[in-house]
Amino acid sequence: MKRSSFAEHAEAALDDGVGPGRRCCVVGIRASGDGSGGEDTRRHEEGCRMREIRIALTGNLGVGKTALFDALTGAGGHAGNRSGVAAGMKTGWISRNGRRVEVVDLPEIYRLTSSSADEVIVRDFILDGKPDAVVQVASTTNLERSLYLTTHLVELEVPVVIALNMAEAQGDTVDRARLSACLEVPVVCMTGIQGDELDDLLDAVIKEAETSPRHGRIVDYVDYGEGLEATIATLVDALAIDASLPGRYPLRWLAVKLLEGDEDAASKVRESPAFACVQALLASVSSDEYGIVMADRRCEAIAAIDLQVRGTNAGLLDSIGYLDDVLYPCSGSPCCCGETGGEGVVTYALTERGRRFAERLREQRTLAGVRGRD
Repeated sequence: MKRSSFAEHAEAALDDGVGPGRRCCVVGIRASGDGSGGEDTRRHEEGCRMREIRIALTGNLGVGKTALFDALTGAGGHAGNRSGVAAGMKTGWISRNGRRVEVVDLPEIYRLTSSSADEVIVRDFILDGKPDAVVQVASTTNLERSLYLTTHLVELEVPVVIALNMAEAQGDTVDRARLSACLEVPVVCMTGIQGDELDDLLDAVIKEAETSPRHGRIVDYVDYGEGLEATIATLVDALAIDASLPGRYPLRWLAVKLLEGDEDAASKVRESPAFACVQALLASVSSDEYGIVMADRRCEAIAAIDLQVRGTNAGLLDSIGYLDDVLYPCSGSPCCCGETGGEGVVTYALTERGRRFAERLREQRTLAGVRGRD
C-alpha cells in the first residue's frame, strides 16, 4: 500500500474536523463592563495566564513544513504584527500542558547566509525575534541537504528540535537515536500528522525551550580546521571588546560570518567599538577562500553523520578499516552534500570534534546495548 504524503495526511485530518487542529484555542478574553464579574472572571483570567513560548518553523523547500504548521495550528495562521514577526510570516497559537505556544512559520531556505531575502528574514527573526526554540523540518529523502541547514542553525546557539518527515521515506531508514546523538539535539520522527506524533513534537520543543539556554550552549560538531579555528577564536576575542555584542549575537557565529564576508553580519558591528580591531584582523583574509573551506568542513561533518544514521551504513564511522576504503571527494556545494563522502569523512574523523563525535556515538551505542539487555 502506498504511503500518503505528509501534506495529504494534513489535508485529511483538517477536512474531517478531527485531530491536532482542535488544539487551537483563544485565550485572554476579558469580561466587559466594570469588572464586576466577580470570582468567575478572576478565575478565568488566572487560567488564561499561561506561560507563553514562541517557536519558529523552518526547513528546506518541500519538506512538509507548511503542512506541519497547518496541522499544529488548524490552518488558521495569520500574518503577525508582534515583535520580530515580519510581513509574510504566518503565526498561530496552540495550548499544551499549561503553555500557550506561538508558532511562527518562517520562509523555506537551504542555509543561513545573506545571499537571499528569505535567508536574512529567517536569520534576523531568530536573532531579533528571539524564539524560545526552532523546529527544523527535515526530510529523510534528502537528509544531507537538511543537515546543511542544521549546521547553520546550531551556530546561532538557539535551541533546535528536528522534526524528521518520514512520510515518503520508502524504505530509506534513518536511525533516530543516532541522529539525535550526532546532532546533540532532539529528533522526533513524523510519519504523518497523527496526534501522538504532534504531541511528542510539542513536548520535545517545550522541554528544549525551557531547559536549553540561548547563547549558552555551543554545538560544535563542525570543525573548521586548526588554523581557521584559531582565527575564529581571535575574532571572538576582538568582538568581546564590545560588551553589548554577546547579549545580541552569538560571537562565534558572528566571527564565522565575518570571515565568510557576510555583509549583513558586517553591518551589525560597523558602529561597534570593536569594529576597528575586527577590521584590522580581516584585512588579510580572503573571504571567498574561507567560505569555500567552511562549506567543505560542513559537508565533511554532514557526510560523517549521514554514514552513521542511514540503514546499513549506521555505525560505520566506528570502523577505521571502513574509512580507509571509502574514496569519493567532498564537493563543498551547499546543495550537493549527498556527493560528499570518504575523504571528507576521514578528514573530519581526525579532527578534535570528529574524535568527540565518535566518542558520543560509542556512548550512545553502549547505552542502547544496556537498554537492549534490560
